[in-house]
Amino acid sequence: MNARERLVASAQDLLWERGYGGTSPKAIQERAGAGQGSMYHHFAGKAELAVAALSRTAEAERERAEAVLGGDGSALERITAYLRRERPALRGCPIGRHAADPDLVADPALRAPIEETFAWLRGRLAALVASGQRDGKLREGPDPDAIAAAVVAIVQGGYVLARASGSQRSFDDAIEGAVQLVAALAR
Repeated sequence: MNARERLVASAQDLLWERGYGGTSPKAIQERAGAGQGSMYHHFAGKAELAVAALSRTAEAERERAEAVLGGDGSALERITAYLRRERPALRGCPIGRHAADPDLVADPALRAPIEETFAWLRGRLAALVASGQRDGKLREGPDPDAIAAAVVAIVQGGYVLARASGSQRSFDDAIEGAVQLVAALAR
């Protein structure tokens, strides 16, 4: 792995662990085994490196979600599989936890990968709900966009509950509630 890739990977890890404000360029350089000159050769500064790292994390999260949402089965089965996908809830969401970082959300470039990922996920889930309604497997009437927003909110809230309680069980309970709510849409 070249220095640029090591810097991005290190920034990804540190941003997830510490957040934007708690991640210094020096910490990134140390974890990457790269010097200051190398970092500033590839990136104009911490913000540009963070955008690259957040974009990479967002892409990986979309790929993980799409692997389940684009898989086999009915819309309900795929949404349920997405909800029940294994997640290390006590670490927080690799994307969502950044929405609580005031320095990050104040910067449109830093916020963009988070905003884009949630918009994509909501759109993908809404399309699945609408597809299930069209094929008669899900009840008509409930708004697919509202259902998608609720599913995303429950997953993100589950992360918050898990971190606040120090228990994976809190996340799992929220997910099971979401599974039951979505299952109620079935015909």
